[in-house]
Amino acid sequence: MEPISTHDGLVYPLAKRNVDTDQIIPKQFLKRIERSGFGQFLFYNWRFDEKEQPRQDFTLNQPKYNGASVLVAGDNFGCGSSREHAPWALLDYGFKVIIAPSFADIFYNNTTKNGILAIKLPEEKVDYLLDQAEKNAYMLTINLEKQVIYDKLGFEASFDIPSYNKHMLLNGLDEIGITLSYADQITHFEQTHN
Repeated sequence: MEPISTHDGLVYPLAKRNVDTDQIIPKQFLKRIERSGFGQFLFYNWRFDEKEQPRQDFTLNQPKYNGASVLVAGDNFGCGSSREHAPWALLDYGFKVIIAPSFADIFYNNTTKNGILAIKLPEEKVDYLLDQAEKNAYMLTINLEKQVIYDKLGFEASFDIPSYNKHMLLNGLDEIGITLSYADQITHFEQTHN
């Protein structure tokens, strides 16, 4: 995983509540066993019509959001089933940061394990970000070390993150990587406790 310290990114606004994991990546695309290649199926039923052509009425298909890496969404993002494919699809598409008033617990944990920074902000601050991103090409800076988000218009907000999650993201570690960081101690224990 890539470490995240500071991220500057174009914001994509998804002003929907209760976006579930089947909307993030529909079940018919869960047949792969590797983590890559899921981005093309992100929000598939919203992005494409029945002839698999891009829907012009879905905002992520608009050129002004090309290259967006910060997703701002409504309350309860990632609800539904606990599929890990949802963060895989978001990351593979290019999203590094997701901001919402709340997340489903399993989805929130899966984002960290897969290198995505999920940030909870009060609804009024999320509404401000959604409004700015709907009007213009809107950039945000996220500083994980200082736990602050800001733009060039004067907006600033601090956010909380569990220290374990922060450590994982700052160092680009998943749970296997954290375990491997204790390899010397594990080897020592195995050698001395036979």
